[in-house]
Parts: sequence; structure tokens; C-alpha cells
Amino acid sequence: MAEDFNISLLQFDIIWEDPLANYQLIESLILNSSFTPDIIVLPEMFNTGFTMEPAKIACENSNRLVIERMKKWAEATAAALIGSVAWYEADKYYNRLLAVTPAGDVFHYDKRHLFRMGAEQAVYTAGNERVVFEFKGWRIALFVCYDLRFPVWSRNRRDYDLAVYIANWPDKRIDAWKALLKARAIENQCYVAGVNRVGKDKYENYNGATRLIDFYGTVIEKAPDGTNCLTNGSLLLKPLQRFRERFPAWMDADSFIIE
Repeated sequence: MAEDFNISLLQFDIIWEDPLANYQLIESLILNSSFTPDIIVLPEMFNTGFTMEPAKIACENSNRLVIERMKKWAEATAAALIGSVAWYEADKYYNRLLAVTPAGDVFHYDKRHLFRMGAEQAVYTAGNERVVFEFKGWRIALFVCYDLRFPVWSRNRRDYDLAVYIANWPDKRIDAWKALLKARAIENQCYVAGVNRVGKDKYENYNGATRLIDFYGTVIEKAPDGTNCLTNGSLLLKPLQRFRERFPAWMDADSFIIE
């Protein structure tokens, strides 16, 4: 297991429903970095913005193309890529988070909590399985945007070290984003990466507040508001393990079943 784990968080102004333009923008940011990350995290729906018309974008061919593009980035950077897209499968649309490794392995998580206030559930199909994937010995739990508000879904059952939340979270609710990211880190005794977009789409304004938080709830890295940028940080394994040994709150957690 890698004792130090480098992470890059990519915050940018997603170009509305224009995958090719977004791919070019992403490449300009991640392929010219002097930092050497183990994973690179992109925002929710990184190639389109939060579209409510997935039929215009998502199809079997677009699925193939986005996987090819993420594999290309993973190979070029020697890092795993994480981000979500509108995904078409079996006559349904999903807000699907993809995790692609340099070896070409592909993991996916379908967003569980669809944003009712934006009628996301009328267009997309909810997932029903939590996903934790392992990379370089680090166990990484995958979540999308509105999932952040539901602590039971995020509960660490001693099965992950890093929780990743990707979002299109508007600036009018950004205080909740900041507070909830800290809460998830503290209650689950883990690192948390929160990656949000900036700019403006068809519906909302976004200022980012992308950040990396440690298991104490301390913000250890954060992106400047409103800017296209990579925010880089390192996760340290031994301090995490020592903290969990000294303060094993997980041993007193309540058991539960999610239905």
C-alpha cells in the first residue's frame, strides 16, 4: 500500500453540453501539470454540465468515447481518473460516476440520491449499490453531489480510507457543501475530497469550494473560488491509521440496514 497518496482535484467551468470542448479544456489542465498525482478527480457531469436532456448527449457511442478518453488520460498521467457523466444503458439514463485506472480497469457508481428539487429523478434512474474501489492499496468510496446530504449512505463500515464527492453544487447552498464535507470526514474518520464546478450553467451559478479535508475535519487544501484550476494534495496513511487506533469511534457505531 502506498503510504503517501497524491491527489489532484480539477475545478473548472464546464462548457454546456459540449463534450469535445470540455475534453480539450480538461486536457489543457491535467496534461501540463508538474505535480504527479495518483488520482485525478473531475466534477459531476464533467463533459456536459448538469444536463436534464441526456437523450441529446448520451448513447452507446458516447459511452464508448468517454471511456476511451478517460483511459487515454489515465495512461498519459499514470493516474486513476474519477468523474461522472450522463450514461445510457438498457433504455435508461444514469448519472454515472466512472473510475478508470492506468491499467484500463473501469469501475462505476450510479448516483443513489437524485436531486428531487431539480426533478433529476424524472430523467435519470437511481443506483442502489455503494461502490468502494481499491487503487494502490487505498480504498476509495464514490459518491455524487446530493449523496453528501445522506450520512447513512456514506457511513464508513471500516471499508474505505478516502471518500470522494463530486458535484455541481450551486453557490447559494455552498455553506452546506462546506459543512457537510467536514462532517463526513469527522464521522467516518477518513479523508474527504470534494470537487465542484465553477461558472454558470442553464440553471445555477457555481463558485467551486473544491477542497481536501483530513480525518479531523481540517481543510488541508482548497481551490480558489471561481477559477479553473488543479488543486493538489497528499494523503498520509500512517497518521490516519494512528488516529483510528487512538480514537476508535467506529467500534461504537450503530448497525443498520439500508432498504
